[in-house]
Amino acid sequence: MISRRDVEASQEAVGALRSEIGKVIVGQHRLIDVALWGILCAGHLLIEGVPGLGKTLLVRTMSQAMGLSFKRIQCTPDLMPADIVGTNVFLPEEGAFRFLSGPLFANVVLADEVNRATPKTQAALLEAMQERQVTVAGTTHVLQAPFAMLATQNPIEMEGTYPLPEAQVDRFLFKAEVGMPGRNEMLDIARRNSGGPRPTVTPVMDREQVLTAQEVVASYAVPEPLVDYAVRLTLAAHPGSPGSPDVVSEFVQYGPSPRGTLALVWAAKAQAFLDGRYHVTVDDIREAVRPALVHRVLMNFRGEAEGVSSGKVLEDVLASVRCP
Repeated sequence: MISRRDVEASQEAVGALRSEIGKVIVGQHRLIDVALWGILCAGHLLIEGVPGLGKTLLVRTMSQAMGLSFKRIQCTPDLMPADIVGTNVFLPEEGAFRFLSGPLFANVVLADEVNRATPKTQAALLEAMQERQVTVAGTTHVLQAPFAMLATQNPIEMEGTYPLPEAQVDRFLFKAEVGMPGRNEMLDIARRNSGGPRPTVTPVMDREQVLTAQEVVASYAVPEPLVDYAVRLTLAAHPGSPGSPDVVSEFVQYGPSPRGTLALVWAAKAQAFLDGRYHVTVDDIREAVRPALVHRVLMNFRGEAEGVSSGKVLEDVLASVRCP
C-alpha cells in the first residue's frame, strides 16, 4: 500500500535526480522530463536527433545519478544478436557450457544509434523490451528490474541507417525529439567544456528507490473522463475513425496501437508526479500526445510525398478532439 509519505519521499528523491542531471545537461528540460517518464513508467524510450546534441550523455548521466547498472551497445552494421544478448560458451576446465551474458543484462541499456544495426540485430531486442527476458539455446534468462532500454537514433535520411521495424518502434513507450539548443544554452555549453574541471555525477537514488518511485507513479489514479479523452485522441489519429480530422484520412496509413493510449495515461501520471501533484489533469494528457503517439502514426505515400509529418497530424488531432 502506497502512503502519502512514500509519495513525498519519492518526489523528493526524483527532484534531487533532476538537479543532479542538470549539473551535466544544459537546458533540454523537456527531454529530461520525457526520459524520466520512461524510467518512472518502467518503459523504453527512443531518442531521435542529429549527432552531437547530448543524447548519449543524458542516458549515461541518468543511470549514474540513479545508482543503476549501465551498459552501452554501440550499434553498427556488423553487430550480431549474440553480441548484445550473450551466448553459451564451452569451458574445458568445467567440461560444460556456461552462459555468458551480454550488455543487455543491465538496469539501463543504451542502444546508441540503434538504427545503424541491421534488422536481424534490431529484432533481437524485441523479447527483452516486451517480456523483460531473453532466450538463448532454449533457456530463458530474466532481466533484473528495473530494466529500461534507451535507444538513440539519427534521422532516417542520414547515410548508413536502417528504418526500425514498426513492431519494435511500437514497443518504445515514448519518443523524445532533440532539437538544437538556443544561443544562451550554447554559450553555457561552451563555457562548461572550454576549461576547468567538468561536473561529476553523484548517485542520489538507488535501485530500491527507483522501484518505489515506479510503484508510486503506478498508484496514481486517473479520472475516467481523462482515460476516455486519451482513448478518443488515439482513435482520432486513425483514418476512417469518427471525428478524426481530414488530415488523418488524407495522409495517414495507420494510427496508434492501444499502446498509444496506455502511453498517454502513463505519461500523465508521471508528469503529475514530477510536478509534485497528487492528481492528473487534462493538460498532462495533452502534453503527452506528441511523445506518446508521434512514432505510432504511420504516414501514407501521399503524406510522405507532400512532407506532412506525424507531428503536424497530431496537432490537428489535438485541435479537433473535445477536452473533457
